[in-house]
Amino acid sequence: MKKTLLAILVLTLLALPAAASATPPRPGPYVSGFVGLTVPETVNATSFEGPTTFNDRIKFDPGLNVGGTLGYDFGFMRFEGEISYKDIQLNTIADRDGGPSLRIEEGNVDTTAFMANVFFDMHNDSPITPYIGGGVGFAALHLNDVFTPALVDPVYWADDQVVLAYQAGGGLEVALNRQLSLDLAYRYFGTSKASFINSEFELQTHNATLGLRLKF
Repeated sequence: MKKTLLAILVLTLLALPAAASATPPRPGPYVSGFVGLTVPETVNATSFEGPTTFNDRIKFDPGLNVGGTLGYDFGFMRFEGEISYKDIQLNTIADRDGGPSLRIEEGNVDTTAFMANVFFDMHNDSPITPYIGGGVGFAALHLNDVFTPALVDPVYWADDQVVLAYQAGGGLEVALNRQLSLDLAYRYFGTSKASFINSEFELQTHNATLGLRLKF
């Protein structure tokens, strides 16, 4: 899935300059803020208890996604830096090799991402501008102790990791006036594998946000 997303992104970015309309854009710096929903995918994980290794499957609950950007609009292309926070709560852990599913009583992964993005805008004669792009960066993950009702000790122990991160997606910019616009966006966000004290897993999330963008 990751390779397919990257291939589609590259091909689309190559085609966008030719598809852009002659409608005059408004270049310049901008800031934005956004809030929305993050929906994590179910992931395969590995956990350790002494010399024993377990193959787990983790399901998560939908959570909050908030953040902001600072960027520069060159007309048909924008570069920006982004900071975002995702509250990712664990829901259940199951053994991929068989066994009961354990309900999570307490436990989450605080995810703070720092991304460098590039987006291509498809300007037209309407106030609605579609765009597509993506970014790379890193994510600071804080795994809190993960508890189940049946066990006194945590299933996963708390730890911190910094991992590589990437995202791809698009959205619609809806101009309210020459400076202010709404930003309706979708991002597929993922990380490389995080190795905590007694667990290892990646994160992949689908993110829908609503934001405001202010140009100077």
